[in-house]
Amino acid sequence: MAPTTATVAEEAKVASIKTLTDAGAELNSVPSEYTYVKDPNDQADASDPEHSIPTIDFAHLTSSSPDLRSKAIEKLGKACEEWGFFQVINHGVPESLMKSMIEACHKFFQLPEEEKKEFQSRKLLEPIKCGTSFNVAIDKVRLWRDYLKVIAHPEFHSLHKPAEYSDVSLEFSKQTRQVATELLSGISESLGLEAEYIAKAMNWDRGLQILAANYYPACPQPDLAIGIPPHTDHGLVTLLIQNDMGGLEVQHNGKWVLVDCAPGAFVVNIGDQMQILTNDKYKSVWHRAVVNNRATRISIAVPHGPALETAALPIPELLGGEAPKYIGMSYEAFMELQASPAAYMMPCLDHLRVKADN
Repeated sequence: MAPTTATVAEEAKVASIKTLTDAGAELNSVPSEYTYVKDPNDQADASDPEHSIPTIDFAHLTSSSPDLRSKAIEKLGKACEEWGFFQVINHGVPESLMKSMIEACHKFFQLPEEEKKEFQSRKLLEPIKCGTSFNVAIDKVRLWRDYLKVIAHPEFHSLHKPAEYSDVSLEFSKQTRQVATELLSGISESLGLEAEYIAKAMNWDRGLQILAANYYPACPQPDLAIGIPPHTDHGLVTLLIQNDMGGLEVQHNGKWVLVDCAPGAFVVNIGDQMQILTNDKYKSVWHRAVVNNRATRISIAVPHGPALETAALPIPELLGGEAPKYIGMSYEAFMELQASPAAYMMPCLDHLRVKADN
């Protein structure tokens, strides 16, 4: 994350969540530094079928049939406007590749701590970095997760261990980027724009793609800990996969919804840059990762953003006489803001929102 006064050596003293939970029977409760106070009335509702994220059929979105594609684009726009989250089926990425990617990341987290130390870094855009919690230099409560972040575009980077990670991540990053590109085109068209409008405006060919793996081991008291607290994503669109253990919750109409997606589907959400572009028409929605006491959850989020030097601004064609609600900031600066104490667990968009004249 962004540089702070803490040194890497000091941060390294903070045990990974894997090290903590490997204590086994000795860990019967959540340590005080990991205790996260939740609102007892803020529980997810998984029973109401109306509280299920929309489903987008990728085969329809890319169909040669104008009717099928038109309906899919309309459904995509509605999902972006009403939910900010949806699942994508029939996307063409082999489920075997998705499982191999999860397994490769799991093997990385299983490496001895000494072998992972070379990847510990405080630099925001370090090509390969791993760590624990969110930012141990500023965390008020430590999170029940370890992470691995690898930049896959515009330049592909890879781990040399575990051995299979490189080939699997290369293919996975290529195929997820293809899906994200088609989704971006569909989103552009859902807004009444040319298919390539957003891609061109955001310099998509040089856009940032990160493979961000999260490791959430079983927790003895899941109600007293959090994997990742409520937050929004900084990019344009994020694609996510997970193993058989769910834990993603999305805020919808003031309630938390536990996401239950189809096997092999991507969960996709709109990021902050897209909310800026659409002047709040498509919103970057609050979501969080909860933990369980049964088994380890592995998730891999793949955020896709603009080129680092590119600043998102409300698209003029979408304003319809309305004033722009946001000022510009380069994507790199926006990411630095999100990682700083000034925006710790706060909506970063508030820092860019145009203040109303008194």
